[in-house]
Amino acid sequence: MARRYFGTDGIRGRVGVAPITPDFVLRLGYAAGKVLAGAGRERKKGSRPTVLIGKDTRVSGYMLEAALESGFAAAGVDVMLAGPMPTPGVAYLTRALRLSAGVVISASHNPYDDNGIKFFSADGNKLPDEVELQIEAQLEEPMECAPSEHLGKARRLDDARGRYIEFCKSTFPANFDLRGMRIVLDCAHGAAYDVGPHVFHELGAEVVPIGVSPNGFNINDKVGATAPDALVRAVHEHRADIGIALDGDADRVQIVDSTGRLYNGDELFYVLVKDRIATDGHVEGAVGTLMTNMAVEVALKQAGVQFVRAAVGDRYVLEKLVENGWEIGAEGSGHILSLDRHSTGDGIVSALLVLAAIQRSGKSLAQILEGVTLFPQTLINVRMSKGADWKKSEAIRRAVEQAEQSLESHGRVLIRASGTEPVLRVMVEAAAQQDAVRHAETIAKVVKDVTS
Repeated sequence: MARRYFGTDGIRGRVGVAPITPDFVLRLGYAAGKVLAGAGRERKKGSRPTVLIGKDTRVSGYMLEAALESGFAAAGVDVMLAGPMPTPGVAYLTRALRLSAGVVISASHNPYDDNGIKFFSADGNKLPDEVELQIEAQLEEPMECAPSEHLGKARRLDDARGRYIEFCKSTFPANFDLRGMRIVLDCAHGAAYDVGPHVFHELGAEVVPIGVSPNGFNINDKVGATAPDALVRAVHEHRADIGIALDGDADRVQIVDSTGRLYNGDELFYVLVKDRIATDGHVEGAVGTLMTNMAVEVALKQAGVQFVRAAVGDRYVLEKLVENGWEIGAEGSGHILSLDRHSTGDGIVSALLVLAAIQRSGKSLAQILEGVTLFPQTLINVRMSKGADWKKSEAIRRAVEQAEQSLESHGRVLIRASGTEPVLRVMVEAAAQQDAVRHAETIAKVVKDVTS
């Protein structure tokens, strides 16, 4: 059964356009309440299922929060409101407080006029596909309000921020600190604006915060992990030792060193695996995605680490990690999973682990990554018409085969549909930049002709 509403990271879209409308989100809260209440931990007699709702800083968050709260209450589910809170903070608090589920209102790195809803289970993990399908099935059922004596209640979780700050700090080695470091921290005017600076400051760093003045409309606007130029400029301006950029919901990270060089999720992934090898002596395996740079795969295999690719999306990286019994995986976008630290990707925690790796090795990021040169990648997004069946196209298949034959073992081709918008992503990776561009443009033209 295909999912109708849920994509690779919850339900997401333009605010005011189905499904991101108050009436749908009300029904979603009710449907999720009915499903999650039945799937939660065993409760004491007379106790009520409880969910935690957090959000980022989009102006639409107020409206969607109220709709979700009403839907859960109608299903007989109590609600705790965390206010602006990073996505991984909601996952942590859901698990720590033994709640039935956690919900995040966020569209992550998207502009302010998008928004979305994503769920965490009682264990702080993203919901598996089968549970999302159960929620979608419940959405088709009539919404029946619980009797007044069974309606849910809502209250604010006043110490949410402090609890999450302490959790983040606990993931940093107790014998290390950040004294003497000047760190530029870009919070993307997003969910970490009132959390991130405190974490690094309380560990001893001099923190220069940027992207910490949300107004409901400026989230991810020329700041954050998807627009790192602001971070690069600030690192130079303040002569910082390092710069850290989070995205709107703070589950991904990009890092800039003192020279202004940017390190993406693939490179940081390699740094953390190398650090684990240095401290533990061996890392059996690690998980990337179909988009993970080929140079990282080669370097990990040379280091004796098994490497497996998952579908794009940190939920699928998590599934592969659990399946193999491994602990570390990542996406090039900066989602990094360290399951011995957290159940989900966490930009702040990942940054702290990178800083610990630097201190432990006594090397800079550039020195740790010496000899690992990323293959150039060219990514072209091609909008497609509704219902276009690109997978059965003989023309696309031939174009891909011709590119792969030309690249041989020095590159690869990947075409995949976006999970959040009607586009096909054409990616070509090659040892030479001009080859990546040439093949990507050729394939993209064929894809456009077939799908438009």
